[in-house]
Amino acid sequence: MQILKKHFPYKVIRPMQDDLMKDINDAVINGTNLIAHAPTGLGKTVAALLPAIIKAKKDNMKVLFLTSRNTQHLLAMNTLRDIKSKFDNVSVDLVGRKHLCLQSVPNFSAGDLAEYCKLLKKEDRCPYYTNFKKKSGSITVDGELVISELKPLTPMLSDRLYEFSEARQVCPYEVSLELTKESDVIVADYQFVFNSHIRKLLLSKINKNLGELIVVIDEAHNLPNRIKDQASHYFTSLMLKASISEAKKFELDEIVDQLHDMLSILEEFSKQIKYGETEQYIKKEDFVKEINKIRDYEELCVSLEVAAEQIREQEQRSRIGGVANFLNEWKGSDTGFTRILTKKDDKNIILAYKCLDPSLVSREVVNNCHSCIMMSGTLTPTHMYKELIGFNETKEEIFSSPFPEENRELLIVPKTTTKFTKRDENQYKAIATELKNIVENVPGNVAIFFPSYFISENVSKYFSIMTSKTVFTEISQLTTQERSDILTNFKKYKKTGAVLLGVLGGSFSEGIDLPGENLKAVVVVGLPLQKPDMETKALIDYFDLKFKKGWDYGYLFPAFNKTLQGAGRCIRSETDKGAIIFLDERYIWSNYRRCFPSTWKLKVSVKPERELQAFFS
Repeated sequence: MQILKKHFPYKVIRPMQDDLMKDINDAVINGTNLIAHAPTGLGKTVAALLPAIIKAKKDNMKVLFLTSRNTQHLLAMNTLRDIKSKFDNVSVDLVGRKHLCLQSVPNFSAGDLAEYCKLLKKEDRCPYYTNFKKKSGSITVDGELVISELKPLTPMLSDRLYEFSEARQVCPYEVSLELTKESDVIVADYQFVFNSHIRKLLLSKINKNLGELIVVIDEAHNLPNRIKDQASHYFTSLMLKASISEAKKFELDEIVDQLHDMLSILEEFSKQIKYGETEQYIKKEDFVKEINKIRDYEELCVSLEVAAEQIREQEQRSRIGGVANFLNEWKGSDTGFTRILTKKDDKNIILAYKCLDPSLVSREVVNNCHSCIMMSGTLTPTHMYKELIGFNETKEEIFSSPFPEENRELLIVPKTTTKFTKRDENQYKAIATELKNIVENVPGNVAIFFPSYFISENVSKYFSIMTSKTVFTEISQLTTQERSDILTNFKKYKKTGAVLLGVLGGSFSEGIDLPGENLKAVVVVGLPLQKPDMETKALIDYFDLKFKKGWDYGYLFPAFNKTLQGAGRCIRSETDKGAIIFLDERYIWSNYRRCFPSTWKLKVSVKPERELQAFFS
């Protein structure tokens, strides 16, 4: 630990931060893995990066710091800048091609852009690429100069690298990829490691194998769902209609007919859905059988791929290529996947090939890299993440909050419920009354998170009339600017107090910071347990078969994680003081109470105003 203390960039190492850094240091030195539930404020980023960098530089490895949020990219780069003041290192902020392309590529999918980029490079039609790379693939003289200029300027956020490259008329994406060769640390999204195709390209670029990587996964509670989403594929009637228009435009008459036939297949399948329901399972062989009636399945895939390639030569992307991609993916394994047809409305039918088991993707990485560190403030139960991600061996640690216990009031108020069978106007009004009593006894801003927009709307119509505080309400599909405006205006009320009504899993329950006086209390209304859809039922069945824990892993724990994420918006630093209230009778039931972190000291109260008055006085 002496070398860590010597190069630690801040004045003091806090006690629990010290313990976390020791665990991470042991893991990277010994080539083992660690899952760490480490609450906000522990100083996870520097505790992970410093020992990882020291080990990587010593043994010619690379550190991949993976995170899914732009705010965490900023935190990581700022931490690397601080570390650099004590221990020299080169780093790169690696983001997707779309965010670094100087070409005009509006609304392109990652796949479309990759194909378009490949075509431009092949035909020497991208000056930014040809300024940076020769036909042989080696870097031009100007490109070498750009890299030599950049290295001492790192760490540099991707938007700054974009401006730097644009000024020199070279491709920012290629520049960032080239910089990975020179970097000790690569800060990137999960996909750069957990998408096998992208990982293969990255490992080739940096000339490393998995055993030479130290992988740090930040906000790791997001990883299972991110992997499942990435490994899932969709085929929709809207996609087919767009593909038909594309085929007509290019006078591909035979393909127009085949796409029409595929649309008819989706429509016929949708007619089999039971009355009053919107979805049904589809067998792989049933869909293949219907496609074979149009044309031999394999021949059709090839035909569509050829057509898509021809279209890309004249236009930037091809809708038909997306159809071909889905048909190829549909032939994949049944194990760990489910196939579901959903009828959204008369205009859109969706056939999905959905991944249920993230370990099918992740276990190769976590068991073959030199060391894997998973960390998050909501990573309980740790054994669930060990099994879901597919670790063979890993150490599991649960750290307590580093903040003084007296600064946080944790209350369960078991007087109302959002349980489906008890939802009615009287219940919504009772919830609103409880919220009014809570909000009136908090001297400042309060955030209230509901299980759904539907419940938020039904409670809000009563609560908004009852409360004297200004109310800001989250609606679905907020733009980035709208979200920013709400937060900015909400913060302006920190002295007099306002209320933010949000939704668990929505724009405000994760990924925002309201430190200090900006937020004095969070109320979580109800449990975000929705009626299980077919995907959830498939998850429960699959995890029952694999782990004998289907209900917990497939339904309860993922939902409860949303509760903990919402609660985590309060108390963001050691000087913050705030209350977290859980408003639902089910929180005192043993089956749900066990889901709270074991270190939490929860009180049960039917008169929360009394506890709040005492706490804030």
